[in-house]
Amino acid sequence: MARETWATRAGFILAAVGSAVGLGNIWRFPFITGQYGGSSFLITYLAFVALIGFPAILVEFVIGRRTDRNPVGALRELGSGTWSHAGWLFVVTGFIILSYYSVVAGWFLRYTLIGITEGFTLTGSAEAEALFGTVSTGLDTLLFHAVFMLLVVGIIAAGVRRGIELSVKVMVPAILVLLVALAAYGFTLDGAAAAYSYYLSPDFGTIAANWTEILPAAAGQAFFTLSLGMGVMITYASYLGEDRNLAADAGIIATLDTLVAVLVGFVVFPVLFSVGIEPGTGGPGAVFVSLTSAFAGIPGGQILGVVFFGMVGIAALSSAISILEVLVSYLIDEVGVARVPASAALGAAVFLLGVPVTVDLVFLDLYDKLADGVLLVLGSLLLALFVGWVIPDVGREELRNGIGDARSIDGVWIWAVRLPVLIVVLVSLYLGVVDYVEFLTGDFADWLAAR
Repeated sequence: MARETWATRAGFILAAVGSAVGLGNIWRFPFITGQYGGSSFLITYLAFVALIGFPAILVEFVIGRRTDRNPVGALRELGSGTWSHAGWLFVVTGFIILSYYSVVAGWFLRYTLIGITEGFTLTGSAEAEALFGTVSTGLDTLLFHAVFMLLVVGIIAAGVRRGIELSVKVMVPAILVLLVALAAYGFTLDGAAAAYSYYLSPDFGTIAANWTEILPAAAGQAFFTLSLGMGVMITYASYLGEDRNLAADAGIIATLDTLVAVLVGFVVFPVLFSVGIEPGTGGPGAVFVSLTSAFAGIPGGQILGVVFFGMVGIAALSSAISILEVLVSYLIDEVGVARVPASAALGAAVFLLGVPVTVDLVFLDLYDKLADGVLLVLGSLLLALFVGWVIPDVGREELRNGIGDARSIDGVWIWAVRLPVLIVVLVSLYLGVVDYVEFLTGDFADWLAAR
């Protein structure tokens, strides 16, 4: 079976950006930023992207392009012993993330429909919370979860060029245009000045006092938004040619992804501050509860809400197809299953795993804290160890292909992977495990006891 490739460099970059630009940027980023001090979190997150995220993207790129394989096949080809089995971690991580990701994406589809048919008229937080409770669980939630997964399966079944590449060439530019327009609108709101101060004036004392919470949250956010630690970038790079400058592509992808995340803050926080809503409250439902209340109290709120929630739905779709592609590429490469049945079977399996999230939101925390705080970081840790210390010569050689005269970058990069990336990821993993254990023995144990 001939392996597919990207038709153009722009197609690959937009696909990688589309993978990175999703719910992590627009759903998680505002409430995580609000929870951890606004600008204090933002500056920590930006530092992670530049110092840790960029080298980590290159780790996945060199593995994928070197082997032309999915994560399982790539690690088996390059590694030996235990390393040859490490690729399974990325398949498991992808399954878990996509299962609840699809449910949350369904929320955005439903809110878009609500905005079109009813408008956003609930000014009270209690009413907005009640609406979110209706949207976030139940049979309707299950239906929208199914609809979203059908869209994802349809795109992946069409293939790399006719499905993924064609769709992201439309979706990613649309996301960027809509975000810029929404940010420009946010500038005109009464609360814009206070929002910008909250968002752009870092308090280093807050970082120093709360680093054990801010550090793993920022690390997890960087890995999540850049699609690291789940094998996406390995898979996408496996469809690349040898003449591509991986460093240049990684820089473009990281920059565009970060730009989207920052722009989201310029949209969400002015809206919240204009109606006096405190950022960072409400957990996973914060964006829905806060913004539906806010949209009801600002001029043009219905149109703004429909555009915002619809844009997030598009962004979620561009990310979800990348995660399913990791799983599908495994069946195609390793088992020889054709793309269409592989897409359908895995889409159905992911859908079933996400069903508990439509029943009770405690399963969203159960999945998200495991995937975001532990598995993504663990995956990045293993890849950094593997490329930095097990196959450094292979990694450096692969990175040099396509770079041209700037070949000295490979030495700087490999030491960045060996030391700062490894240390930060290791610390973040420890803190993430501690946080997950606390959740299991606290909130989740209380939920089980109440049943």
